[in-house]
Amino acid sequence: MILGLVLFLGVHTLTTQRELRARTIASMGEGTYKIGYALASVAGLVLIVWGFAHYRATGWIDIWHPPTVLKHITVALMLPAVILVAASYIRGRIYTTLKHPMLAGVKLWAAAHLLANGDLGSIILFGSFLGWAVFDRISLKRRTDGGAPPIPVGGPGNDLIAVAVGIVAYLALAFAFHPVVIGVPVVGV
Repeated sequence: MILGLVLFLGVHTLTTQRELRARTIASMGEGTYKIGYALASVAGLVLIVWGFAHYRATGWIDIWHPPTVLKHITVALMLPAVILVAASYIRGRIYTTLKHPMLAGVKLWAAAHLLANGDLGSIILFGSFLGWAVFDRISLKRRTDGGAPPIPVGGPGNDLIAVAVGIVAYLALAFAFHPVVIGVPVVGV
């Protein structure tokens, strides 16, 4: 899991280092860079998922025991987190107001999961993503290029679409993905 975090977050941190990124693209070409970036990201994600599943199956280490109310707060916080991620791609006023709703969504997702999970693996996993998102947001304030791909920004209609997509994705995550893939039911606990 830790190797996956280093790989996944490391390659994502490369994008914050604009001069190094530009030199890397210049030396290998943009297409090769994008393919390498995608492959490293997928490999890191696979290692994170595999490592966390292995940790959960063999060596759960409790640090603290969150009260049940924090799990309910996490479920509530996940709805705006998923909507923010959707709003980063379906750009409207949410996007223009927050500037970087993907990072806000990742921070909210990670912080919410830190509330509900008191084991060492979860603290490392979600703490790493929270730390990376905070670092990336700070680095964006120092960049002159804005750091985002050129996607047209729409109006309030896009916000309604982002909210609708976010709600559907939230329900899919809560009722299908989390209990089936993660093995932890979210609703009815």
